[in-house]
Amino acid sequence: MTLSFVDSIIIFTYFFALLLMGAFFATKNNSTEEYFVGSRRFKGWILGISLVGTSISSITFLAYPGDAFKTAWLRFLPNLMLPIAVLVAAYFFLPKLRSGKSTTAYEFLETRFGSSIRIYGAGSFIVAQIVRLSLILYLVALVLQQIIGLSLYECITLAGIAVALYTVLGGINAVIWTDVIQTIVLLFGGLACVILISDALPGGFAQIIEVGNHHGKLAFSELRDGQLTQVSLLPNLTEKTITMMLLIGLISWLTEYSSNQNTVQRFNAARSASEARKAMYICAAISLPAWAFFMFLGTALYVFFDSFPAIPATEILEGTRKAEEILPYYVIHYLPEGITGLVLAAVLAAAMSSLDSSINSISTVATSDIYRRFISKHALDSHYLRVARLLGLVIGVLMIVGAIILSKAQTKTIQDTAMILTSLLAGGLLSIYAIGFFSHRGDHRHIMFGILATMVFTAWTVLSSRSLLPEFFSYPFDLYYTGLIGNIVMFVVVYGISLTFPLKNSP
Repeated sequence: MTLSFVDSIIIFTYFFALLLMGAFFATKNNSTEEYFVGSRRFKGWILGISLVGTSISSITFLAYPGDAFKTAWLRFLPNLMLPIAVLVAAYFFLPKLRSGKSTTAYEFLETRFGSSIRIYGAGSFIVAQIVRLSLILYLVALVLQQIIGLSLYECITLAGIAVALYTVLGGINAVIWTDVIQTIVLLFGGLACVILISDALPGGFAQIIEVGNHHGKLAFSELRDGQLTQVSLLPNLTEKTITMMLLIGLISWLTEYSSNQNTVQRFNAARSASEARKAMYICAAISLPAWAFFMFLGTALYVFFDSFPAIPATEILEGTRKAEEILPYYVIHYLPEGITGLVLAAVLAAAMSSLDSSINSISTVATSDIYRRFISKHALDSHYLRVARLLGLVIGVLMIVGAIILSKAQTKTIQDTAMILTSLLAGGLLSIYAIGFFSHRGDHRHIMFGILATMVFTAWTVLSSRSLLPEFFSYPFDLYYTGLIGNIVMFVVVYGISLTFPLKNSP
């Protein structure tokens, strides 16, 4: 495809503005305190919108519509638990995570359990975020491939270099302010698509509701043997149900607001605890309707291609093409000049708002929790700043390699893959934080036993899912529940051993 002159100008201007912001903030980053937390001066509304940009990413902009187009709204359910998680985090997690002018989420773990547990928390975050970075970069490369006509691998490399460059230059200041801009662009881009789809349909907006409801696309259903099947309300470990998906969401969001550096770093960048709480409330108030909106966009796309059939849309429904390609296909082939450039910029904004946050957070954790704490304890602050920037570049390379590997994977949808990988990599972190926040029981020995048990459980799940174990050892639950069960394993083992062995001071 060849973009029009107007669309090309819009996208070029957007990229150029991001690079200018990175270069501008680079001149202000003269310390790690500024580079990591912006000298702790941000207001809540800025951080709240920035958190929205991080949370709705290209997994929202591409994977949610793709998932709703091919299946239904089942995977929206976990998001409904965000407000509950935010309330718990605002009044129980936040005071602990901001104490002592912390920079990372894992400093609390050392204070409560010792340095070895801090390393585990930091390491788990780094691994999980590199996987997430790879997922998001892969999605944006799918769009770029259709725009500029290069190979998928070349698009992955170009996009990865671009986002790593302005993030490494600008630090947390560039991340937060570009996220604010990217969130606005993303929401306007999605809104433009729904308006134009409604205008093109003979029955308008009402047709989306009518046809979507008739075909079961607005229900909480799962694709089973090629047919949409509405899931049960009751709990069941062997299949997806409404109750279980809500429970997964609660565990996921509590983990996000206790141990995810992307989120906690913004808490610590706020000028006060009240501003940090304000950021959390703003994020929840915007994110939940935004997620619903992008699921609805997928339903709208289904109704549109039901009225105006196209071979790529049919291939996606048949499973011969990936679901995440449906929105880029619509944008490139059906939107008018100018709007195409706006929406493509929104797609890129969705990716970059998450990529830059994760790159900066991984760099912060690797520098603060590992390098400065255990490898080089007494260097000048300027040395740590250089290390942080170098690590940002290394992370960019790992992100590119991961996206290339992911492009060869065979999955139902990327949203499906993301949820499974998140469960596998959770590692029982929420249980560790919950014990630390709410109990005086447990020391580093007990936590290490819990980590070992959780690792054994996760390894068994992964090996069994790949048919590398005898059928007798197959896991008797849906793979989505791995993270939930892993947290239960962690809690039971840690608390059980703490009752057996007396408490001992952490090293």
